[in-house]
Amino acid sequence: MDIKEYIDRAPKAELHNHIDGGMRIQTIIELAKKHQVDLPAYNYQELLPHLTNDESCQSLIEYFKPFEYTLKTLQTPDALEQCMFEFLEDAAKDNIRYIEARFSPALHMQKGLSLDQIMEAILSGKKQAENQFKIKSNLIICGLRQNKIQINKELAQLAVNYKERGVVAFDLAGEELNHPAKKHIQAFEIAIKNNLFRTVHAGEADGAHSIADAIHYLGALRIGHGTHLFEDESLMNYVRDQQIALEVCLTSNLQTKSVSDLRQHPFKQYFEQHIPVTINTDSTLISGTSLSKELQLAQQLFDFNTQEMTQIILNGFEHTFLGFDEKKDLLNQVKMELASLSAQ
Repeated sequence: MDIKEYIDRAPKAELHNHIDGGMRIQTIIELAKKHQVDLPAYNYQELLPHLTNDESCQSLIEYFKPFEYTLKTLQTPDALEQCMFEFLEDAAKDNIRYIEARFSPALHMQKGLSLDQIMEAILSGKKQAENQFKIKSNLIICGLRQNKIQINKELAQLAVNYKERGVVAFDLAGEELNHPAKKHIQAFEIAIKNNLFRTVHAGEADGAHSIADAIHYLGALRIGHGTHLFEDESLMNYVRDQQIALEVCLTSNLQTKSVSDLRQHPFKQYFEQHIPVTINTDSTLISGTSLSKELQLAQQLFDFNTQEMTQIILNGFEHTFLGFDEKKDLLNQVKMELASLSAQ
């Protein structure tokens, strides 16, 4: 079995994937027609370039533009439920065994839905998908850096309220540059005091100091992207010593210009220095990718062998926000499956 097939068939975990960035184009068209939503086009091929970025994308802000269209269609319970169901169905087709799906409920209130109504719709789609497909999922609720402090406090409390119902963590996403993480300490204090896991987008559109703020002020236990960690050797050693995982999204990092050339991406440097790196998609539709494609891209870029790719795949499972016993059981099962696959 060649390494590409091995990656395709391997059980996988994904830790950084935005629900509203992973919709099906046909579903967007159908929902737009159903709910009278304006789109630039209602034909698959004509709409595609408005929804999927490529290397011509010049910044994180530009990367966000397609979300305007996906979010317009995700303002009703039926749309949210369907989107979540299809999101997990598509992940299961890619042999993703476990996924932590993230979104910001505050972005789905344009037609008057309450935060609880939004959560119930997402949870309904989640339950239906898990009943039909071989996949386990949990949710990460995102605050946004550009939000008012009070909104993010409400989102953190929402995450706490649903902690026993499928939410495992609170996140800070959005416009990183000129929107310091420190501003949102109060929201993260709510998560910390209620023993809720934390991850923070940092070091993507800003430097290593942004990663330091996420860890030291917001108590981040994982870092979304973390591309610019190499700029601070002391911090890099700290991240390694504390085994703070990086949620790396290669294609997205090129599109946002977090790196100008993927061959210069620090991923392999981090891997060789025993920093726990994981591979993720960020947004399957908007980055035009899948988890298997991202893993294969990493293998091709950095010439990883099967043993190294196995470790990268296992990193995804080892750094989930699952409880200890559940994580242990899942890891044991996955290790057996990967060993069997390697022997073929």
